[in-house]
Amino acid sequence: MEEQANMTRGPMRARAYGVTIGTMATGQWNALTDVPGVRVGQCTVAFGDGALAPGHGPARTGVTAILPHAGNLFHENVPAASHIINGYGKSIGLVQVDELGAIETPILLTNTLNVPRVADALIDYMLTVESGIGIRTTSVNPVVLECNDGRLNDIQGRHVRAEHVHRALADAADGPVAEGSVGAGTGMIAFGVTGGIGTASRVLPQPHPRYTVGALVLANTGRLADLRIDGIPVGRELAATQGEWAAEARDGSIIILLATDAPTTTRQLGRLARRAALGLGRTGATASHGSGDIVVIFGTHAANRIPHHPPLPVRMFEAIAEDGPLISSLFAAVIEATEEAIVNALFAGDGTGMTGRDTYRVPGLPVKRLLAILRAHAYGFGPGAPPVGAE
Repeated sequence: MEEQANMTRGPMRARAYGVTIGTMATGQWNALTDVPGVRVGQCTVAFGDGALAPGHGPARTGVTAILPHAGNLFHENVPAASHIINGYGKSIGLVQVDELGAIETPILLTNTLNVPRVADALIDYMLTVESGIGIRTTSVNPVVLECNDGRLNDIQGRHVRAEHVHRALADAADGPVAEGSVGAGTGMIAFGVTGGIGTASRVLPQPHPRYTVGALVLANTGRLADLRIDGIPVGRELAATQGEWAAEARDGSIIILLATDAPTTTRQLGRLARRAALGLGRTGATASHGSGDIVVIFGTHAANRIPHHPPLPVRMFEAIAEDGPLISSLFAAVIEATEEAIVNALFAGDGTGMTGRDTYRVPGLPVKRLLAILRAHAYGFGPGAPPVGAE
């Protein structure tokens, strides 16, 4: 079976249960797509059951595409930066992003061994966008990031093909973003349960301008016993019954994508990117030795787009002032959005779980049990909380 998913919201998210992280307001969708112009598309590749036959399945994988704006990215780059929390990763394109401070292609997420094939398909896509690449103009820098889904997926099969990449790109849209075991997140495991795609956003409060920060994560990180939900160490109690249901402890990785419409320089974007590690740490993840924990951020402010062929030798940028509280509020927005995006990736697996190669099964987050633990810790539930005893 192969299925494509993009717009369907699917399982309930953390806020639907009254788990309200931070103090800032969210955007309309509480998603990366709340940053104006940003679109997300996904293609899930899932087929086969039973014993692993390397190269043939079962497959539990996919691809997720992030488009920073609806125009021609090659001609109008977006300012960007990256930050490596722990560098056990196999990404493509980050060297040029850091050198030039710009992204000129969509950003694609997939599994570790599929990175070259996905990059190849992305290059084909870009050649349809600009036929002169490598002939009348420079080459192109594809940006592809990954986490390892090999515990559930026949990763040697590299089952994400060019058609899946093109489908994810073609289906990219604004609005709600499907979360959990979908797209690149299909075979991911986080904190002993199904992880994958999660997203959230924050809108700066008054008296600041109404700037938005969005986050989207590919969560494949964390150990169950370390899990914290909004500061509560729920993982300790969940781990007490780990033998009953949770996946074994393992190293893992996370990709954190951030976007903002605030006018920022690449240096300022780098400062924001580094704060994502604080949001990751709030969930209990430790960026272990074997983890690839990578942050990529881009700005969408229209006046700061970077022309591939600058018409003048000097270009003017708009940038926020750094001598006041505005940039500190952006820091806080990054931390809150990152933390909630990770939590949303976990909540998306409630009652579902995933069975992959060799019939290995990873459960979804036991939300009812989790809510009972939060209530026992006198957690301050927000709107949407279930009535006492419902869990």
